[in-house]
Amino acid sequence: MGAASSKSEKKAFAPLPCYDDDAKERKCTAAEIAGQKKEWQDEQKAAADKAKKDADMAKTFLGGIDPSDPKAAEDLAARLRRQAGFRSVIYKGDGLFDVDFAISGQLDHDFVFPTIERFTMANSFVQLSRRSDGTVRVDAPGFAPSAGGSPFTQLMQMGAAMGASEAAGKDGENGGDKAGPKFPVPDGQFTLTTNGTILANNTDEGPQADPSGQRLTWQVNTRAAAAPMALVRLGK
Repeated sequence: MGAASSKSEKKAFAPLPCYDDDAKERKCTAAEIAGQKKEWQDEQKAAADKAKKDADMAKTFLGGIDPSDPKAAEDLAARLRRQAGFRSVIYKGDGLFDVDFAISGQLDHDFVFPTIERFTMANSFVQLSRRSDGTVRVDAPGFAPSAGGSPFTQLMQMGAAMGASEAAGKDGENGGDKAGPKFPVPDGQFTLTTNGTILANNTDEGPQADPSGQRLTWQVNTRAAAAPMALVRLGK
């Protein structure tokens, strides 16, 4: 299986037209062609340096996993499967994962999801922050309508890189070009169910009755006003 060449590798230098003072095309001089070629080479080098820097940053973010490696997706899935709470991690192709996560226990400390072994993630999908007065603040920054720094964006970029790697491999087999995957658009719900006392929230409808106590539901899509937030007083 041959690897596909990038557009920058396929594209050779081609001189641009030269014009006289009357805006009529003329034959370029050797010096002009040399200058154009030097500028083109500088642009190629800058693009290659940026690509390497981006690849190194992505590898650091992924805890050593190289997203350009066709096996990167399965390496990531295997790393998640061995962590507590990840009941199922299935790679579906094109940089997309189907994840089933569940964990239970007493909330005697702050909680952040996700935490991924060896990842340098600065943001989270969900944060539970305990306060000294017995309340817990729930924030879901990853479900904001335009969470540019959220793990959704970070993981989608990572997934796109993995999907692009797969596409490059298929290009090598088929001899053609294939665009990388598009980022998925969030479209669903974020639901909080609690038997505590809901003191504050930013839902549209407020608390609703639930067999377990009360339920808060946020619509998660590009039209959402803000990231989900709630303040809950826990029972003793």
